[in-house]
Amino acid sequence: MEPPEPVRPLAEAAADVRRALDEAVAVRTGPGGTVSLDLSGGLDSTSLCFLAAARGEARVIASTWPGRDPADDDLEWARRAAAHLPGAEHVIWPAEESPLVYEDLLRVDDTLDEPGIGVMDRARVLAHLPRLAAMGSRLHLTGIGGDHVAWCSEAHYHRLLRTRPLSAAARLRGFRALFHWPYGPMLRTLADGRSYRRWLAGAAAGLREPAAPPVAAALGWGAPPRLFPWVTDEAAALAAEALAEALAQARPLGPDRGRHADLYAIHDTCRVIRQWDQMSARAGLPMSHPFLDDRVIEACLSVRPQDRVTPWQYKPLLKAAMRGVVPAECLRRTSKAEASLDAAEGLRRHAADLQELWADSRLARLGLVDTAMLKDLTGRPDSPELRTAVLYSTIACEVWLRTLEPSAGGPQR
Repeated sequence: MEPPEPVRPLAEAAADVRRALDEAVAVRTGPGGTVSLDLSGGLDSTSLCFLAAARGEARVIASTWPGRDPADDDLEWARRAAAHLPGAEHVIWPAEESPLVYEDLLRVDDTLDEPGIGVMDRARVLAHLPRLAAMGSRLHLTGIGGDHVAWCSEAHYHRLLRTRPLSAAARLRGFRALFHWPYGPMLRTLADGRSYRRWLAGAAAGLREPAAPPVAAALGWGAPPRLFPWVTDEAAALAAEALAEALAQARPLGPDRGRHADLYAIHDTCRVIRQWDQMSARAGLPMSHPFLDDRVIEACLSVRPQDRVTPWQYKPLLKAAMRGVVPAECLRRTSKAEASLDAAEGLRRHAADLQELWADSRLARLGLVDTAMLKDLTGRPDSPELRTAVLYSTIACEVWLRTLEPSAGGPQR
């Protein structure tokens, strides 16, 4: 699929976005029966629930997993939405029954074609699917993808600063206040005019350097690749060699940073949910993701980036598209829950499983990681170093290597 030029004003494109999303839902509800949908309380899943309920082609079950964080207001917003849903059954699962991040990593036996960080949330993603299937659901719809198509990357402002300097500068000041970007790295990133290939070459030369500040990823070509301290020198040499070989053919996904970042985010998310889809089908209830249908992506990417991403309003495109479909009360939400508390609690509760992973590490057998460092880090689950997902990619590779073994339950390769 060739992405469209992002030139359409929001007011002109909103109806087309609504139509594309409605058609994506219709394809899934048209056969009738019962379908289930996530109803997190966020705008993405809420929009799909109202579109599905309005069509009346299938019985709708709206499914809500409350977060464990007392500050998480998703449940409140899910209840508000459910109160307006005609004929839908709202199921609220007990928060304490929600599996935590890192649960059941030692028992993952899905045969996957590549490592994926989705295994970290595998237990959480699959937990309610057998229950929904028992209630009659033949398909489960998620709001995944809304963050990637209805919103877009702030990196578009690298180009907009050159083409619309006054309005871009004002919005960049707003983003700086919103995300606490320091001036120095922000200005250096905005002044950086390197091509994608030159940027990647520079990143390949700095694999052992400290992680770049978040603003470099937000406004640049992406987060420069970095190696964690527990990656061995042998693995670092292999990574540098692979990047050097890739440089000859390296091409951005789009003509500028913003369009490259948007497409990269979509591709990256699809790699995760492709594996979740394989897992969910095996669990007895297939999942589907209307926001990631081609026509929905095309409609959203056709909109001007300054109309999709702004520091003053969250997801203005989806709000405009859903006006008259989703109650105004639900469109007024300005908060967004995040699951850092659940992840931290999962690390504390399942630290022993991680220690067992490192005790007989397949990555270590290959000479790729220092397990002493990993054991020390995961033995301190409250360490500030673990507040972000620094372990995810390493764990994903370790778990994947184990699933390749015949004893993991998959076919021998």
